[in-house]
Amino acid sequence: MSAQSPKKTATKLVHAGRRSSQYHGVVNPPVLHASTILFDSLAELEKAGASVPGKVTYGRHGTPTRFLLEEAVAELEGGYGTLCVSSGVAAINNAILAFVKPGDHILVTDSTYYPTRNLCNAFLKKFGVETEYYDPTIGGDIAKLIRDNTVLVWCESPGSLTFEMQDIPAIADAAHARGVKVLLDNTWASPLLCRPFELGVDVSVQAGTKYIVGHSDVMMGTITTATEEDLLTIKKQVLISGDAIGPDDCYLAQRGLRTLGVRLKQHHESGLKVANWLQSRAEVKRVLHPALPDDPGHAIWKRDFSGASGLFSFVMDPVEKTQLANMVDHMELFGMGFSWGGFESLILPSDPAKIRTATKWEEDGQLIRLHIGLEDADDLIADLEAGFERLKTA
Repeated sequence: MSAQSPKKTATKLVHAGRRSSQYHGVVNPPVLHASTILFDSLAELEKAGASVPGKVTYGRHGTPTRFLLEEAVAELEGGYGTLCVSSGVAAINNAILAFVKPGDHILVTDSTYYPTRNLCNAFLKKFGVETEYYDPTIGGDIAKLIRDNTVLVWCESPGSLTFEMQDIPAIADAAHARGVKVLLDNTWASPLLCRPFELGVDVSVQAGTKYIVGHSDVMMGTITTATEEDLLTIKKQVLISGDAIGPDDCYLAQRGLRTLGVRLKQHHESGLKVANWLQSRAEVKRVLHPALPDDPGHAIWKRDFSGASGLFSFVMDPVEKTQLANMVDHMELFGMGFSWGGFESLILPSDPAKIRTATKWEEDGQLIRLHIGLEDADDLIADLEAGFERLKTA
């Protein structure tokens, strides 16, 4: 991209991370499979261990297929550089592990994605790293929780399942005043709807499995940093972990990236249409969607985000298990499964009260998370309406 002519996001999506002139004019970066890389001299071989951006030294360390995807994600997210790894969980694990050592203390939002909590409770604890969970709406008051041995604050905005918005700039100001890193799970927004580094984030993590890939057929994680120093720190951790992602997956992610803008517009529009309809239903107590004007986090969403994705939750009145099963087992368009971000709509009953430890989930009804895909929103509404009718017949 020319430094003299800054491009808008839609244009970047098409052109970022491409080098057609280097590959005989081919539009898409080619898939380069490799394990062994041959060197022309001893001098070149001895340089192989150096951390040179874009240098192909060994298949696990990456080939241009991966490097060009990393370049594109970094440009779109506004960071210094990006590392692609084998899954969203691998991105979370490597990003956190890169900055901790025995005796450290970390702060993690109580609304975090469960595998993040699992890393902290099942792994870090064994090696002497203490995790303290905090109220996701704490904002600048997180300063009261920062200790001399606190090394990072983990954020996720909006939060997993319950969609609380976090005041990331306030958290970042408080953390940086004490020399503490701020890491953000930015998967909900993708690289397009939130500019994490403009909010003060040091490291942004995404499950590229979701919106970057967009077709429910690739596992991938991305780690983007604000500085070269942090990128190299995390790169060392990734190499130690042995994590690697294949070039075919990187190729598919590049392909998905090109349509991310138009897909997100549809997810946003259809998601809000379904969310507004749900608010009118007698069976629904509350819709958890930060783009709705009456959502508690709406002001922060409007300030920090340029749009909404298709993922949100709603809370029904309490129902019996047989009623819930009768509703979700017979959906025509909504599939029931984990993950999200693809073209298909998904429905997932959940119970956040079983996960939280720092804050209490007060809602006594059944929480259901929806991912609104690319189907016609009226057809999805009809599918949900039929599901609500089945609640009454169970």
